[in-house]
Amino acid sequence: MVKEAPVVVITGGGRGIGGETASELHDRGYRLALMSPSQSAVDLAAKLGALGLSGSTAEPNDLEALVETTLARYGRIDGLVNHTGGPPKGELLEISDEDWSKALDLVILNVVRLARLVTPVMERQGGGSIVNVTTFSAYEPDLRFPTSSVMRAGVGAFTRLYAERYAEKNIRMNCVLPGFIDSLDHGEETRLSVPMKRIGRKAEIAKTIAFLLSGDAGYITGESIRVDGGITRHI
Repeated sequence: MVKEAPVVVITGGGRGIGGETASELHDRGYRLALMSPSQSAVDLAAKLGALGLSGSTAEPNDLEALVETTLARYGRIDGLVNHTGGPPKGELLEISDEDWSKALDLVILNVVRLARLVTPVMERQGGGSIVNVTTFSAYEPDLRFPTSSVMRAGVGAFTRLYAERYAEKNIRMNCVLPGFIDSLDHGEETRLSVPMKRIGRKAEIAKTIAFLLSGDAGYITGESIRVDGGITRHI
């Protein structure tokens, strides 16, 4: 019997790092389910022969629909890539409670909610892999990205706890921490601030995610892997 290709769910999967990851995984033979708040995931899914939905990671009902629709189409979920846009920015003490709450929903609670939904599926299947795309500023907080720095550090802590709890179930969770990547426009000053003196490429992040999803990373869990050209200095 020919084994069917593994199934990976990607949020924010229509463009940027999420879209690049979808294309990379498609080229490697994965079956995909993509979701984004715009039409972009639906459009990309149509090109890749994948499942595409419009929805927000901040809406629990949309996350439930994503998992249910994926299971209805493919019957399994082997991997999950949590990728979202940036949360609100602003002067540190001028950020409203509402915006802090939005950041919590967008960055942390979507990871927790999707973990609740896919973990029982992966347990029944005998394993799985989850990758959370965060940021270099999760461990070197940057005042330019206050809510992102705080919330994505929280994702890193949750990742460690989840990895410990579900390691014996063969379910792995790791984080990828991109630096300044060409999915956004960056000026010359930013480029020169990077030790490698260049902006990272989406493909470099996508290939790291693909590695962590694969069996080649089968003994890696609870890790936060920086892909930032050396910009993070802490040990």
